[in-house]
Amino acid sequence: MRIQRLVTISTAALLCLTALTACGSGDEGGSVEGGLGNPAPAKNGGTDGSGGSDGDGKTGGPGLPKAGSMAKAAQIVNAYGTCNDISTDPNDDDFFPGDETYDQKWSVTERGACGKGTRIFMFKDLKTFQAAYKAQLDADRKESPNKGHRGKFLLGQDFAVLPDQKPVIRNAIKPGGLLILNCHPDFNPPTGYRKDPALVKGCVLTNYFED
Repeated sequence: MRIQRLVTISTAALLCLTALTACGSGDEGGSVEGGLGNPAPAKNGGTDGSGGSDGDGKTGGPGLPKAGSMAKAAQIVNAYGTCNDISTDPNDDDFFPGDETYDQKWSVTERGACGKGTRIFMFKDLKTFQAAYKAQLDADRKESPNKGHRGKFLLGQDFAVLPDQKPVIRNAIKPGGLLILNCHPDFNPPTGYRKDPALVKGCVLTNYFED
């Protein structure tokens, strides 16, 4: 009987090792309402329950999509809004005047436009990009204190997106998508939304979009 019991215990342990989530590993726990696995979705891509962040506890945005190229970034963005045709020609009508200011100081290596006001910026260093945005915002807030309260850029690990259509933003910040870079000192989203520390002090990454 003892041998049979040991075999039963060993079998159960093996099943746990092959299906950790089923045995309550706790690595991907959701809300009480949602049970194990991904948290239950809420408005603006937030999560129901007490948790404000579903990240891995590190800073800078781990888990965000990484493109590696403008073509791949356009493909990612196309899942949230129309970005079938990407242009990197600054003389293209889809380019916005002033986008050239997002340059090497921002660690930007390539700029693209995919129509309907959506622009993509590839960059080398996420921290440099975040720091450049915060510096610009701090300067702008001297004249317009409310500037940047809703954030500005949608961020991946190596690219940023500037859409001018609200539906694109709402689609992009759903679970598994991009996050909004917000560096406004008074930003405080409702409970249940992400407010993950960015790589630059005073900035956060969030999935809360305030119309």
